Amino acid sequence: MFDPVIAPSGTLLGLLQRGRGDGTLHALAAPRAEALAALNHCVLSDPRHDWQVENRSLYYARLYLDLHGSLEEIERHLCDADDHLDTEECRTGLALAVLGHLASYGRGDALALLRQYARNGANWAWALDELALRDDDAGLRALAVPILSRFPASPEGDAELAAAVRDSFEPRPWRLWAEDPREAVGARIRAAQEAGSFDRWQRQMRPSGPRPGWSVQAVLDWADQGLERGSALHVPAARCLTAVAGPEDRPAIVEAARSGPDGARCAALHYLAESRDAVVLDLIETAVGAGSRTVAEAAVAAFERMCGEEAVDRARAWVQRPDALGASAAGVLACRGVAADAQLVLGALRETVRGDGPDSPRLWTLVDGAGRLGIACAAPVLRHVYRETASSHLRGRAARALATTDPSFATGFAVECLWDCEETTREVAALHAETGDVRVADRLRRLAADPAEEAEVQTAVRSRIGPDRPTV
Repeated sequence: MFDPVIAPSGTLLGLLQRGRGDGTLHALAAPRAEALAALNHCVLSDPRHDWQVENRSLYYARLYLDLHGSLEEIERHLCDADDHLDTEECRTGLALAVLGHLASYGRGDALALLRQYARNGANWAWALDELALRDDDAGLRALAVPILSRFPASPEGDAELAAAVRDSFEPRPWRLWAEDPREAVGARIRAAQEAGSFDRWQRQMRPSGPRPGWSVQAVLDWADQGLERGSALHVPAARCLTAVAGPEDRPAIVEAARSGPDGARCAALHYLAESRDAVVLDLIETAVGAGSRTVAEAAVAAFERMCGEEAVDRARAWVQRPDALGASAAGVLACRGVAADAQLVLGALRETVRGDGPDSPRLWTLVDGAGRLGIACAAPVLRHVYRETASSHLRGRAARALATTDPSFATGFAVECLWDCEETTREVAALHAETGDVRVADRLRRLAADPAEEAEVQTAVRSRIGPDRPTV
């Protein structure tokens, strides 16, 4: 999947692509045709950089309801010939998830479209999972024959069916079909369930792949052999070293961390870091400066996993470095530093935004650190990240940091966050938004009554509008 093209944050399309609360508010104020065009663009061309963790479906479904939008464009997208040419889940997953939410809100056309796609579409398993949560028993039973017709009555087809049953997210349809009295339906599903269970048992009892011998040198050799095959095994190898290494093995492990082959060196560095051995910090610095790229990356990762004051002290010395170890040190201070480290974290935050932009992965821990340390003068940078980032998760982190650093948050961004696509961001907003704003009062009531809203959000809402609270 290509990286999505994100429109500027000041446009309606850019706001909706980011899942910002202001996107909904601007869409409701814009001409309906323009708003629906932007909404359809988002749903049919998934704007998320990480579609597996970022939320958009409920956000877009609610906007379809508010705009009384039709589903013609979604139907055209799902029924397009490309559906059987481009079968990646990311092409249709967002549209199917939106239909699922709309079906739960009572949109019969969304339910019918999901049933149709489950019969004919390439990503039928996703549609079936959506129906498993929303459809009635009769509707699901009617899909048994069309779904089973996808699997030929042959050994290959039966194996594919067993895998589909075993790997399904929602077992309800398969359990219903297993009760079907027809031999071609019920008996076949039961056989697939048994085959899937047996296959899972076999994989647990007979793990595949090479395993290390029961000695320090064997573990180090195993890590090095894995790297030669293209598999980074240094983290599990470090765990194995924890089980087999004794005090007498320390010199060999230290030597491997200093000058061993790359795989063994990475494993030894991780083991020494997890053991909090005093020598490891110097070895990490040497590895970053003179080791291969693989060793340098493993050294930085090992440092980030370290606990204790010695790692924090060294981070203060490394934070000014212009390399990956300096960036890692800034992250360590953001997560575990004290108030005296605030200026170091703030400097790293500003430099990262200036050099790498508002979507840098480094910003996640730095933004959290600004909030954890209560760095009030970080608020302007946090507001910039909030507005510009394409990551709804990073925007949520910026909102949490602003809640502790920006006195204007309650009357500013917290209000729009009540419409945000991420439930954790809506939760923050529900806890902080100024209820004197009439939009806030109405939105809190709607969230409290919405059956699709997450429980944590509704708990936060009720803490603001419960019976022991002033009337909202």
